[in-house]
Amino acid sequence: MSELLTIEQRVRRLEDRAEIRELVSRYGFVIDDRDVDGIADLFATDATFRSQDAVLGARGRDAIINQFHQRFSVLGMTHHFTHDHIIAFDDDDHAHGLVSSHAELVRNGVPMLVALRYADKYVREDGRWRFADRFLTFCYYLDVRQYADLLTQRKRMRAYEEPRDADWPEGTPTWQAYQPPRSGRSG
Repeated sequence: MSELLTIEQRVRRLEDRAEIRELVSRYGFVIDDRDVDGIADLFATDATFRSQDAVLGARGRDAIINQFHQRFSVLGMTHHFTHDHIIAFDDDDHAHGLVSSHAELVRNGVPMLVALRYADKYVREDGRWRFADRFLTFCYYLDVRQYADLLTQRKRMRAYEEPRDADWPEGTPTWQAYQPPRSGRSG
């Protein structure tokens, strides 16, 4: 930050960061518990929930809830885990973040493991932090029994009928731009 914050502003920022982290954690619980009211409460009125593969793309709470109903129709048990979380503040009422996550779930009767990331935008609405946008990408979505065999392949997205390329890491600009050091160079 280029400006100096008062102690009150710094405390408020810490409280905001804690509330946003709790929002992200609560997401996994309400999804796993199929708590539809809880899901709605996480999202801003005009929020979006999208995925890089364009399978998901909803705007507004009602559309997001309907999208989850469609997802739940093919899902059995789910167990979401949140890992690392980076948060940056745009101003007092807007922030963005990156969340690494994984899930264990049953999709169409098949036990699967999923590694995912959420690129989030957060907004303070009605005095509470909520998701303004969740953009979902995948590293893999694999049948548990095929995990070891398929993890080395780019087509690690096995949630749908046809295998698809994973979104990351191979699809990220930094991965694509990276050139490993040539032999003989120290690194």
